Amino acid sequence: MGAVKHDVFQAIADPTRREVLRLLAHNELPISEITSHFSISRTAIAKHLHILSEAKLVSGRKAGREKLYRLQPEPLTELQQWLSYYEQFWNNKLSMLKHVVENDEEN
Repeated sequence: MGAVKHDVFQAIADPTRREVLRLLAHNELPISEITSHFSISRTAIAKHLHILSEAKLVSGRKAGREKLYRLQPEPLTELQQWLSYYEQFWNNKLSMLKHVVENDEEN
């Protein structure tokens, strides 16, 4: 039996991995370039990239002697759908607050 694959939620739980995703949002980058933005080792970044790859948030391709990593944003839609369910509660709280504040001003 193989290792458990990481899902999007586990993958983005780590601040380093969120920053890696941000770096890859605009450009394909080699691991050396990604590592240069952090104070952790190349090995640690490789582990983070592996988890992001398992969650299908990044993909890598060989380019000469290097491997370039790129963002795969599609799995983030799962996260967005999950969050959008909770927006209704946030919006309800805001309208209740607006109602309380407006009624308070009238008194």
